Amino acid sequence: MEPRFLADNNVGKLARWLRMMGYDTALFRQLDDRQMIRRALDEQRVILTRGAELSKRRLVSNGILRVTVVKEDDPELQVRDVVKTLNLNYQYRPFSLCLECNQPLIVRQRDEVHDLVPPHVFETQREYRQCPACQRIYWQGTHWQAMVRKLQVLQARREGLDNG
Repeated sequence: MEPRFLADNNVGKLARWLRMMGYDTALFRQLDDRQMIRRALDEQRVILTRGAELSKRRLVSNGILRVTVVKEDDPELQVRDVVKTLNLNYQYRPFSLCLECNQPLIVRQRDEVHDLVPPHVFETQREYRQCPACQRIYWQGTHWQAMVRKLQVLQARREGLDNG
């Protein structure tokens, strides 16, 4: 079964990174730990949090609830730590989920996005994806290319550490 995550509000940037890699990562914005636990159990998600007290609950020690405590402050270090701890793949299903709302992206034809993207983007890009929930449109521009390079660098570092 593929891992699914529920990121506490205090690791919101980590949630975006995991979505970028293709991992289903919901963001929990409320403050009530009981609601977060209930949602994680109902949806079979691993909780990602900076709050170590959550990991001390009986549900965790009994193996019913999985919690990963994120120790790092820097989002990039958080990603590296979570990938290593949970044995994740940086290239799992990259750019398959909306970075904003975690919905699977849908491939769109060029003519479908003509009036939805800037003219320069329409002239220079051929492939588009759209979020069915927030309607955000994604294409392989310079921002996308920078994110791909970052994931490749992180993967290479991991492989270098694992093999070295």
